[in-house]
Amino acid sequence: MSHPNCNYRAFRDSYLFSTIYRRTEEYLAAHPGARVLNLGVGDVSLPISKTVIAALHAAVEEQADAKTFHGYLPECGLPGLRKAIAAHYGRYGVELEPEEVFISSGAIDDIADILALFDKEDTALVLEPTYPAYVETNLIAGHEIKYLESGKEDRFLPLPAPDLKADIIYLCSPGNPTGAAYDRKALKAWVDFANRIGAVILFDAAYEIFVSEPQIPHSIYEIDGAKTCAIEICSLSKTAGFTGMRLGYTIVPKTLSRDCMDFNAMWTRDRTSKTNGVSYILQKGAEAVFTEQGWEECLENINRYHANSKALMEALDEAGAWYCGGKNSPYVWVQCPEGLDSWTFFDRLLNELQIVGVPGEGFGKCGRDYIRFSSFGDPEDTKEAARRLKTVF
Repeated sequence: MSHPNCNYRAFRDSYLFSTIYRRTEEYLAAHPGARVLNLGVGDVSLPISKTVIAALHAAVEEQADAKTFHGYLPECGLPGLRKAIAAHYGRYGVELEPEEVFISSGAIDDIADILALFDKEDTALVLEPTYPAYVETNLIAGHEIKYLESGKEDRFLPLPAPDLKADIIYLCSPGNPTGAAYDRKALKAWVDFANRIGAVILFDAAYEIFVSEPQIPHSIYEIDGAKTCAIEICSLSKTAGFTGMRLGYTIVPKTLSRDCMDFNAMWTRDRTSKTNGVSYILQKGAEAVFTEQGWEECLENINRYHANSKALMEALDEAGAWYCGGKNSPYVWVQCPEGLDSWTFFDRLLNELQIVGVPGEGFGKCGRDYIRFSSFGDPEDTKEAARRLKTVF
């Protein structure tokens, strides 16, 4: 008889976004013609850049010609793309070898798959509020999970305590859902801590392109010592609008090892055992992202999202609301007014102002009194939502 993975029993029903959709649909059914302004969406709204689209078309044409057709590819990624990403890190003063770059079908895939490199007895530390995938993938793997709580007092950027113990540490900066971003000094504290106790940091850099302040690192490898304690996972979903195309990459330094095991060699073996790699067409599109023209076009889209964040922050400042995020992130994390919990405030926004946000409770108990607003929406809708928000704080 087969035996299922009983770790799935630890899952709670995923209700956050399904509940948001249900309540929104119920409101629209009761108020035909109402204009609901969606600040909850975490998906991009601007199209793929022209340079990338041209590269995708060219790659399709290559596949239509026997002379340029490509079949199976290197499992860890096209050499040209791995080289382009390694060179991209040079923008931030980080030296990487192409062999330290691994191409994937998206960050969330590697967030799950990377746990194969760790012993089942290892303990994972997540900073709450947290992106749910960090918790759920460790539940499936059967790891013990510890939570480091954060809040308004530390601006949702907690630092390690001397007696803290963990084997795997999740850091996301700029963060989802809070939008908070560690500066160099704070990130150095985490790197030194991980090296001291022998932990490995899984650093989620999905929003690095939104960083706009010089004191905020784009990559954990800008911090001395990170290459001996950190794996960085990134994605083109927000960077280049690839949410519907799926391509990401993971950096595993050759200098990262534990118990005489080389993580780069282990991840190479894992990928060559478990995947045939990512589509040639998508990888050629990704190469175009890292050209000078492609990157400039991506930044043009990011600047439009930044303008949305600015409109929200200006309105919240005028209203006297407390928030973090926004400057280096597409998310603005706002404290609910008048002691309201996040679901109560969600209902109030929907029913009184026709605005949809994401209740912070969905990201853990530390988010109970907060709501997340996104800057990925339509600019005019965002400006109108910002105007309305001034009236509720």
